Amino acid sequence: MLVGSRSRVVELIENLVRKLYPEDMVHGLDHVLRVRDIALKIAEAIPEPVDREVLEVAALLHDIGRVSRDKDHAKHSAEIAYIILKLACFPEDKVGKVVEAILSHSFSEGVKPMSIEAKILSDADKLDALGVIGIARVFAFSGSRGRSLKESIQHFYDKILQLPNLLFTDIAKSIAIKRIDVVKKFLEDLEKEIELKN
Repeated sequence: MLVGSRSRVVELIENLVRKLYPEDMVHGLDHVLRVRDIALKIAEAIPEPVDREVLEVAALLHDIGRVSRDKDHAKHSAEIAYIILKLACFPEDKVGKVVEAILSHSFSEGVKPMSIEAKILSDADKLDALGVIGIARVFAFSGSRGRSLKESIQHFYDKILQLPNLLFTDIAKSIAIKRIDVVKKFLEDLEKEIELKN
């Protein structure tokens, strides 16, 4: 259940990220806007009150650190978000919630989200790594890093197929069931073709 309306700060942040994020199908603007939209959809479907302003700002800024570097991106993104929000005179308590959500969204950093907004952001980010769009993102990332087909397939097993176990909300778990089935079927078909077992 969303609480609060779209504020001037949210609009300013969205305008800012539209200018800053690169055209990168893995972690660029399209990913960020999808994560924001998924997060808001989750928030509407749960009974708990969710601060829409905190959630939307956190979603829009969750990968902002990737603009300048990939390493420790959640921590870097949280630091940048803190500076931006302080300059925008965002309320102090909400700044803390945004920072916590951003710090805890990352699969690789392993920080457990505590607030409902942080849990929703974590779920939304993971859902965008599943399904058809998730498959496309894996191969786009692999292409940019020179990762082989075998390494890409291993990434699905090491990370992507583990994501449904890390979700917090019932609605995200429900969405993940459909999306993970798409990934499993894709891997099954891909491995058959690789082994010439059509």
